Amino acid sequence: MSKAILSRIKPRHRLKTSSSLPPHINNLVSDVIQILKSHQSQEPLQSRFAQSNVVVSDVAHFVIDRVHDPELALKFFDWASTRPFSCSLDGVAHSSLLKVLARFRVFSEIESVLESMKAQNLVPTRGAFSALILAYGESGSVDRALQLFHAVREMHNCFPSVAASNSLLNALVMSGKVDVALQLYDKMLQTDDGNGAAVDNYSTSIMVKGLCNSGKIEDGWRLIKDRWGKSCVPHVVFYNMIINGYCKKGDLQCATRTLKELKMKGVLPTVETYGALINGFCKAGEFEAVDQFLTEMAARGLNTNVKVFNNIIDAEYKHGLVAKAAETMRRMAEMGCEPDITTYNVMINFSCRGGRTKEADELIEKAKERALLPNKFSYTPLMHAYCKQGDYNKASSMLFRVAELGEKPDLVSYGAFIHGVVVAGEIDVALMVKEKMKEKGVFPDAQIYNVLMSGLCKSGRFSAMKLLLSEMLDRNVQPDAYVYATMIDGFIRSGELDEAIKLFEVIIRKGIDPGVVGYNAMIKGFCKFGKMTDALSFLNKMKNVHHAPDEYTYSTVIDGYVKQHDMSSALKMFGQMMKHKFKPNVITYTSLINGFCKKADMIRAEKVFGGMKTFNLEPNVVTYTTLVGGFFKAGRPEKATSTFELMLMNGCFPNDATFHYMVNGLTNTALTPALVEKSDSKENERSLILDFFTMMILDGWEPVIAAYNSIIVCLCKHGMVDTAQLLQTKMLNKGFLIDSVCFTALLHGLCQKGKSKEWRNIVSCDQSKIDLQTAVKYSLTLDKYLYQGRLSEASIILQTLIEDSKFSEQLMKM
Repeated sequence: MSKAILSRIKPRHRLKTSSSLPPHINNLVSDVIQILKSHQSQEPLQSRFAQSNVVVSDVAHFVIDRVHDPELALKFFDWASTRPFSCSLDGVAHSSLLKVLARFRVFSEIESVLESMKAQNLVPTRGAFSALILAYGESGSVDRALQLFHAVREMHNCFPSVAASNSLLNALVMSGKVDVALQLYDKMLQTDDGNGAAVDNYSTSIMVKGLCNSGKIEDGWRLIKDRWGKSCVPHVVFYNMIINGYCKKGDLQCATRTLKELKMKGVLPTVETYGALINGFCKAGEFEAVDQFLTEMAARGLNTNVKVFNNIIDAEYKHGLVAKAAETMRRMAEMGCEPDITTYNVMINFSCRGGRTKEADELIEKAKERALLPNKFSYTPLMHAYCKQGDYNKASSMLFRVAELGEKPDLVSYGAFIHGVVVAGEIDVALMVKEKMKEKGVFPDAQIYNVLMSGLCKSGRFSAMKLLLSEMLDRNVQPDAYVYATMIDGFIRSGELDEAIKLFEVIIRKGIDPGVVGYNAMIKGFCKFGKMTDALSFLNKMKNVHHAPDEYTYSTVIDGYVKQHDMSSALKMFGQMMKHKFKPNVITYTSLINGFCKKADMIRAEKVFGGMKTFNLEPNVVTYTTLVGGFFKAGRPEKATSTFELMLMNGCFPNDATFHYMVNGLTNTALTPALVEKSDSKENERSLILDFFTMMILDGWEPVIAAYNSIIVCLCKHGMVDTAQLLQTKMLNKGFLIDSVCFTALLHGLCQKGKSKEWRNIVSCDQSKIDLQTAVKYSLTLDKYLYQGRLSEASIILQTLIEDSKFSEQLMKM
């Protein structure tokens, strides 16, 4: 598009008027400004005005107009307002201050000045109103700009400047309030207030673009035709808007018809005309028509620019035409059209959508080789791809690369990264990025705040969570139901149930539906604090507002009853859960098992445990640990240890709680006289761990050491050598050195995993302190369990060590 055409529709600049001041006044104003810039005290100001015999209020607006610094303007204004023996500052001086503040977007001070003027019955000038409307409109404060627009109409019976009016029209259109903008535009057209034209071509183009973007292309057409002949000449820019509007709407037939009308009226189509058409047909996948437009452009001598090629390549990729996209790039090169960074961004985006991050990285490097500067659209797809792959370090490096470029990563980019790092547990990094966002002028939305709230809640940082809510409300970002549910859960975790109740009541008053997640959070809180009546009340409230309780709801209430030792009510709720066709989960069953274990009712605990198979549920570490602890407490070590072995057999790794129950349970069992009597029972009736433990006790080992070693033996038998080594490390930390049995167990475990040649590097201990004879004894016992009595590789290694030891002793004697 030619510069001449563009100049016909760009916004009209504000005219700057300058009054000729008498020399002594001009010198006074210059001196005052110099004093303001170089002095902190007020004495020089007082002295200079005293010398001039000029009243401060008479020249205040001249000083403020020429200061060009809001802080200095406010400083002088405050000083001038308090001068004794001086007239108070008039509306002109106030208006000059408003214009300075508007230029620098100091909105809090603007509102303060307006309030002060209202109290003094002073009216801002039309110029001040225009400056304010322009500032608020360009800053996105559309409602306030609209209020000021109506105020200038009411107080001055005229419109603000055309530039200010256009700023408001554009702000209304950008915020989706096209109908309001159209009403304003019509008033501006119909009114002649004596201040010159209230609209220009740019006003019309704003409205046409707004109507076309909102799908009201015919209304845009009518608006253009109404303006033709009234200082508005038909030109290609208006046609381009209409064609682009039809293409965005998907009405390609009307877009083509408009092109024909354009040609018939003698208006020459531009690259932008064809670009809009090509983009529309590309999105529809009509690439034959695209080729015809390209041919027509060439016939008219119009060079296809890189923007048009980029749209074509992007569409071909999106329609899966990878080979055709490559052909378009070759055609682009043949025509001498150099790819720009957008071209590479299209290819990077395509690679990232397929998860080919290495390929995308290579494209960025190729772009750099062409002296093209990657931007946020280059790095954002890569950041998303790395986040999806769980590589948050590389994802963060992409975000920081964008920041280093001086570009603003958008809300989506920041949101994706913040979500990724919060999931990874790096909440401080997420909060830091949130602050960086704000510094860059990108402010978090409700979704980002929710992610941050969740991270703070999970890390127990409830004070920070409250501050974040305060910040959210200050920024006029209204929390949604999930944000509130996260906060309720946070208050409950910190023991502040009353705060959670208050917050829930606020949600209801605001007319926000807490949803199932909100009700569940409150029910969880009541159950945690033993308020089961309130929990049931909320359960009924859920039903009354047509929110069906889910499996989480029922599981929470069941667990609440269990913690109150009310197993009868817990089972009734379990029955309700089954009646409503909800499948109990592992947590539900574990909660019931825990309840029966606490009552030492192991028969019913086993029955519930067996019921898990009905729903093909695999017990987790908490389930097994609960049963192990329950059986030991009930004086049934055989069942406790066999449950532990079942746990290992099913590939469920024990945790610290499991080891605690096992060590304490076995140690207490060692004090039972019946233990020795049971040592003669058949092997298949007893567990390996209990047999080993009994054997060690009978051999005189300390119960605690016997317990640890028996557990390590069992872990190694089931291939959990790494876990066994971690437990052995815990033994060392408690002051228990590695002994013959522990050494033997680890050796067996390593041999089972095919690491018999590496045992010296893995099992770190002083072999001179290992009783090899004892080690062989326990190794042979292990062979009975693992190899049906056949000699194992571990036993052979131990016997070899004994022979080597004997040989060494003989050499020492010689």
